[in-house]
Parts: sequence; structure tokens; C-alpha cells
Amino acid sequence: MKTNAKLLVSGADVANRRILRLALGTSLSLAFSQMINWPMSFIAAVFTMFLLAVPLPAPGLKTGFKFVLAMMIPVYGSMLLLPFLEHYHWTAVLLLAPALFGVFYYSASGGSPIMGMFMTMGLTMVVTVGSVSIDVFLVVANGLGLGAISGMMFVWIAHALLPDLPFKPPGAGGMTKPQPPPPSLPMARRSALRSMTVVFPLAFIFMFMSSSTSYVAVMIKVSSMGQQANASIRREMGKTQLESTLWGGLGAVIAWQVLSIWPSLLMYCLLIGLAGLFFGRQVFQGPGMNPKGGMWSYAFLTMIILLAPAVMDGQGGSNAGTAFYSRLGLFLIIAVYGTVSVAIFDAFWPAPKTAALKPVDTRGS
Repeated sequence: MKTNAKLLVSGADVANRRILRLALGTSLSLAFSQMINWPMSFIAAVFTMFLLAVPLPAPGLKTGFKFVLAMMIPVYGSMLLLPFLEHYHWTAVLLLAPALFGVFYYSASGGSPIMGMFMTMGLTMVVTVGSVSIDVFLVVANGLGLGAISGMMFVWIAHALLPDLPFKPPGAGGMTKPQPPPPSLPMARRSALRSMTVVFPLAFIFMFMSSSTSYVAVMIKVSSMGQQANASIRREMGKTQLESTLWGGLGAVIAWQVLSIWPSLLMYCLLIGLAGLFFGRQVFQGPGMNPKGGMWSYAFLTMIILLAPAVMDGQGGSNAGTAFYSRLGLFLIIAVYGTVSVAIFDAFWPAPKTAALKPVDTRGS
């Protein structure tokens, strides 16, 4: 009976389970973070969403600890840069460039893109906030740590409530899928430089802006764009940055308009859950990911980081609507910049034709 039950599980069943888990886990994580309402609380939902948007089994305790450390080590390790950020900006710029290249090179040379994403987020947010105030930096750093820990907790809760189905592909015969060969070192260096083309100029600009603390959500978007540019050597990858921003922005605008009619935590979480169902259908396909699943997962990420800070602004009584649309406009400008910068980089440093036919799938590793 057990064997027959396993055979009845199809790839569509596996995808549906993952879609439900993405929607449920992200909305529960968001609800918890809103009720606790610590600084940067929406990071918990970002953390949960990003880990549930890949077709991987539930991370063990050791793996979960590594994911949390991937974000927190750059954050607290960057405290060594604080004297330079506060007094010697140009020295900090020279230190930031190799740090970003190292993070992107780690992902491009076969390292976990999830780890790379979290390390990039921690690094970019620290340099932008640390350049304003050490006190604000400590508040943001502690908020990131709490968000990462609680986000991982809801990843485990989502997997416990909706565990993976026992799926075995027809004709697998117990054979494991062969792992793709690691990228060549020259191509890894090229991908890392390509990502730096997107991220470094924006981080440089925000380092010298006095209102950098209000752009933490923007730096999350910038970090995700760097990983998107790192995920494939295809020239079309630049377009997916703009596409994910447009879809995520559209979802955020619709949710914001609904919340303006019925502003409640219940409606907020239901909207995020509904968005998880919609974007999840585009992310997962059968037992794996949709060919454009990475773009759709970044679109869901964009929606969350657009909407969550605006909701928190509304709780503080500020002009949340103006801030929301200003942030949306900034996201669109950044996405256009990312698309153009990737196109210019590819024009001056084209990828080898043999490599261009082999996109690197890093979202599911």
C-alpha cells in the first residue's frame, strides 16, 4: 500500500504542496513579525520567503544555523569598517569593492546562491546604515539578527505543517541526478564582476546619502539584483531584473490599494498569502522549478519589501502613501539601471558562445 501511495503522487502534487507551503510560511512569518513589531521586523518574512521559494527539503539545524550566520557574519564583521564609514569614506569604498566581489565570486564559482544573497544583504545594508550613525547601525544589526532567526523558525514550521511528499520520478530506478560541473574560474570571475557592475555603484551612492537608513529595503532589492545578474551568463538576464520589479510592483500596488480600504493585519497577511499562491504557481513546476522561477521568486521578494516598510510607516502615522509610491519609483529606476548596466557590461565583455548556451541555475542549489 505504501508503494502504491508513492506512485500516486505526481509532480503536480509536489509543486502544489510547495506553493501552499510558500504562501502559508511567508504569511505566518509576516504576521508574527508585525505583532512583535521590532525594528526591521519584515526581514523575517523576507528570510522565510526566500528559503521556501526553492525546491529543497527542510533545512536541518546545522544548515539553518549556516543561513543565519551568512547574514549576520557580514553584519557584525563589518563593525570593523565603522570607523572608516564614519570618518574615512573613501577608504571604506576601497574595502567595500573587494568584499562585494568576494561574495559574488563565492556564488558564481558554485557556492550556495542563498548564502550569497544573505551575505550581500548583510554587507550592503551595513555600509549604507553604518555611514549614518553607529547607534542606528546597532539597531538595524540587531533587527536583522532577530529577523533571520525568527524567519528560519517559520521555515521549519512551514515544513512541519506541510512536509514534502514522497515523490519518486518514473524510471528513476534509484539513480541520483548528476550534478552539473562547476563553472570555470574565468566565467566565475566574469559573473562576479558583472554583479559588481550592478551593486557597487548603488551602494557607493547610498553610502554618501544622509538618509541612508530609510533605504534599507532598497538595498535588499539591490542585493537581489546582484544575485540575478550572477545567476546566468545570458544577456536576457538583465531584462528579468526589470520584469521582476514590474510584477512585484504591480502586486504591491494592488495590495496597497486593498489595504487602504481595509487596513487590518488579517487582510495584510491574507494578501501576502494570496500573492504567495500566485507567485508560487510561477515559481514551481512539477518536482522542480519553472525555467523562469527565479524571476518570479524575486518578484515576490520585491512585493514584500515594497509593501512591508509602507505598512510600518502607516503605523507610525507618517505619510505612508507618498513614501510607498516614492519607493516604488526608486525601485523602477534601479531596475532600469540594472538592466542597462548588464547590457553595457555584456556589450564590452561578451560571454563565450559555448558558455552562453549553458545558463547556470543557481536559485535551486
